[in-house]
Amino acid sequence: MFVSTKQRRIATLARNNQTMAFTSLNQYMDYNWLLQAYQLTRKDGATGVDGQTAEMYERQLESNLLNLLDRLKSGQYRAPALRRVYIPKGKGQKRSLGIPTFEDKIAQRAVAMLLEPIYEQDFYNCSFGARKGRSAHHALQSLRSHIMREGGQWVLDGVPQAHRLAA
Repeated sequence: MFVSTKQRRIATLARNNQTMAFTSLNQYMDYNWLLQAYQLTRKDGATGVDGQTAEMYERQLESNLLNLLDRLKSGQYRAPALRRVYIPKGKGQKRSLGIPTFEDKIAQRAVAMLLEPIYEQDFYNCSFGARKGRSAHHALQSLRSHIMREGGQWVLDGVPQAHRLAA
């Protein structure tokens, strides 16, 4: 069964059984699922704590994915530590970034592929944040269309002040 077929099946279950709690999605994840997750994972990103690049991972792709699949399904997989990097933010401040290993990026993508069809059913059509196929540009287009259709005189735009911990 193709990954997209499985995702449609999960979405249908979620849509038709809105009170159902998914207790396990393990049966949907297989080698082809992880292969698709690998194909969707950026190959040019920074390396994690293990220093492994996509090219290095690909040298033994089948055995690496089968090993990852076994660990994910058996509950043995543990996400490795993140490589911490600090980038300039402006005004002399720095922002912390946590960079996962390449294999962890694949695992994250595979889990996201399982969960997206479920959570997508709960979103309103006017929700745009962190959704596949939607962006800030789509949100602005929607806002403009709504204002033009319904009429409006005010649009407020603001940036929330960063939360700071007391020292």
